[in-house]
Amino acid sequence: MLNNSILFLATSNPVESKQFYETQLELTFISEDDFALVFDVDGIELRIQKVESVNAPQYTTLGWSVEDIKSVVSTLTSNGVNFERYDMLEQDELCIWSSQSGAKVAWFKDPDGNNLSITEH
Repeated sequence: MLNNSILFLATSNPVESKQFYETQLELTFISEDDFALVFDVDGIELRIQKVESVNAPQYTTLGWSVEDIKSVVSTLTSNGVNFERYDMLEQDELCIWSSQSGAKVAWFKDPDGNNLSITEH
């Protein structure tokens, strides 16, 4: 019944968001209309809704599972992505946190302040 997912985020600056998701994150741009930017995220539609203002939550809103987090952090950093450093977490020089379960996580923000993450399990 509910088989095909759609991911949603919001932007108050679609020009900057389009550049960020297409150029810096290297997602495939699908379309844009008066209501949203649409990207392909590994076969899942990401709709970034155009809104007047974004009240970005303090928690992670979208994340990706990766096989080699250090490589992905390096690539994204070279694309201009800035990773977050949190005082309450012990992170390495690349801003990667190692959880007790062994997962490694790094966080970054999009132009509207949405918290995004990458995780290596």
